[in-house]
Amino acid sequence: MFTNILVAIDGSKASDQAIERAVDEAKVWNARLHAVYVVETGLFSSLPSDNTVEIMYRVLENEGNSVLDKAKKTAAKSGVALMTHMKQGHAGTEIITLAKKEKVDLIVSGSHGKSKTDSILLGSVSTYITTHSTVTTMVVRS
Repeated sequence: MFTNILVAIDGSKASDQAIERAVDEAKVWNARLHAVYVVETGLFSSLPSDNTVEIMYRVLENEGNSVLDKAKKTAAKSGVALMTHMKQGHAGTEIITLAKKEKVDLIVSGSHGKSKTDSILLGSVSTYITTHSTVTTMVVRS
């Protein structure tokens, strides 16, 4: 039985499927539901320290707020309350840290189904989560 669920979202098709599955699980178990969007600040490390970085961060933050609002509406349609979290940093690390802080017992994440080569080169948040999580993790494939 799950009592506290965290779903990681990023606005992708896989993320949309993950929020739908997380809402379903929250309804089945009458669980609390959290959604997290992480602004990947590592993307900015090689950029010059001028206002370009701040502008890019604000664009991603606005996107995150939009994605979290959409998730709230999706959950509300099913009668599920959703607590939202905006984080910045490495997505995998931030998701695991939030899961511990909120004492979740299920993490739901979408997966784009990258090839092994893409995952090695680009990394995979869902792989990071399943490797480092101490609680049950559900990966929803798109």
